[in-house]
Amino acid sequence: MNQTSGRIAIIGGGPIGLAACAHALAHGLDPVVIEAGTGVGEHLRQWGHVRMFTPWECNLDHDAAALLKAWGWQPPGGNACPTGQELVEHYLEPLANLPELRDRVHLQSRVVGVSRSGIDVLKDKGRFEAPFVLRIEAPDGERDLLADAVIDASGTFGQPNWMGAHGMPALGEARWAQRVTYGLPAVLKEGRDRYANRRVLVVGAGHSAFNLLRDLAELGEAAPDTRVLWAIRGDSLARMFCGCADDPLEERGRLGLEVLRLVSDGRIEVYPGVRIERLEEGADGLLIHGEGQSLPPVDEVIVATGFRPDLSLLSELRLELDPATQSPVRLAPLIDPNVHSCGSVPSHGAEELRHPEQGLYILGIKSYGRAPTFLLRTGYEQVRSVVATLAERAAQRE
Repeated sequence: MNQTSGRIAIIGGGPIGLAACAHALAHGLDPVVIEAGTGVGEHLRQWGHVRMFTPWECNLDHDAAALLKAWGWQPPGGNACPTGQELVEHYLEPLANLPELRDRVHLQSRVVGVSRSGIDVLKDKGRFEAPFVLRIEAPDGERDLLADAVIDASGTFGQPNWMGAHGMPALGEARWAQRVTYGLPAVLKEGRDRYANRRVLVVGAGHSAFNLLRDLAELGEAAPDTRVLWAIRGDSLARMFCGCADDPLEERGRLGLEVLRLVSDGRIEVYPGVRIERLEEGADGLLIHGEGQSLPPVDEVIVATGFRPDLSLLSELRLELDPATQSPVRLAPLIDPNVHSCGSVPSHGAEELRHPEQGLYILGIKSYGRAPTFLLRTGYEQVRSVVATLAERAAQRE
């Protein structure tokens, strides 16, 4: 065996990364988790105020929960859906602090590149015999880590989509960045002073936007000069809300119906068919212009248009990605948002997630590329299949 035998480098200390670590330990492998944040579940903390759409039992990995139970941990019960922060505090942090995992999770360590030792993306000879090398930046400097396999579970939350309808930033989006926020700011908590009694535009048509709209409307009850505007690229509100009453994820359906009620009551001003091209400062606020359409002036913009994977750290490795979703090519038809919702994506594993670069797997929401149809329970099935495959390969090498 070589010095990296059985070592799996896991990028990201979120639910998928820690589950991969637990599964690897169960298979007798040598996992190392590299997490850029100051704690595990960094992305979840950033939307910790938001309630998930699935109950606790759907958000726990079986092997990880088994490790926890061996130390007396009791899983949260009932049908309640946790918030992001609750998932971190009651599941991820206890898991990462177990004796089996504690020394394997490296915080404040950012992977900035992955390659093969002594081999770049062009070279064939000896490629798959060479270990992976991960370049890591940490407060005490940079270092390289060698590994037999790499699991990238770094997520997509740090890479939000732009406001511009072309997939690029709208003209002026960078210039007025101090007035624009991306993702899911806590408008009822840390962001209250910023958004109270202001004219706030939410851009996006997904459930992140729904959460923001509901919270801004609630903010408006205490701060009555708050004005909530909503810009969507599509032309049909009916299509967006048609499945809410029968949504198999009750929490998600309830949220949609609540936003629909707020729209019907006039508490949210909707602007459909907006394809944003340009931002500029006007005499009375920030002006948003689309194709032949301009919105009323606003004070703040929140962009909730989804996320995309950061693939730059894997640029020296050989990937095979679908050109539309930016997911592995065999996975793409299973998660296509034009066909599937979260609940209709079939189980899939190592076969659908493989790349030409043997031993590399992108797991979790990052494996879905730009598709928004991910659920944690599907990610845990990915983990189970991929780690079992890596364990089988490690056994064959011994």
